[in-house]
Amino acid sequence: MSVSDKGPDPSYIAGLVRVRAAAGALIRDEAGHVLVVHPTYKDGWDIPGGMLEMDESPQTACAREIKEELGIAPEIGPLLCVDWVPPHPPWDGGLMFVFDGGVFTDRELADIRLPPDELDRFEFVAPDELDGLLALGLARRLKACLRGLGTTGSYLEDGFPLG
Repeated sequence: MSVSDKGPDPSYIAGLVRVRAAAGALIRDEAGHVLVVHPTYKDGWDIPGGMLEMDESPQTACAREIKEELGIAPEIGPLLCVDWVPPHPPWDGGLMFVFDGGVFTDRELADIRLPPDELDRFEFVAPDELDGLLALGLARRLKACLRGLGTTGSYLEDGFPLG
């Protein structure tokens, strides 16, 4: 790396890896079921959350996405995991952040308002049903988060804990 008094050489910076990043929330109901949402713009189910915007932190992105997708602004809790997702063309590799969205009461559930151009429904599903409903990496990631609730956030690779 070439460094001058003005900082690193711009060509060095341009050659560094760039990754996509997304943040979502693990939200549960009082029975321990996991909130999943059904996007209108793609097949399958997901958790509330989405891609980070330019210069946005993962926690800020998570809070913004929850507000946009559910119409509510719950407190976003601690980081549960960071998951390195390897490239799957056309997607580059990425870092997926999952935060603790807490346990929703019946009153909070009644306040959910889905944007019809983005989500058409939501459900709470038992943790043992995640495998058949979500993409495998996301299901592994959420199950790792559920196992680690109340502990320091985990580092995963493609949903698998290391070590």
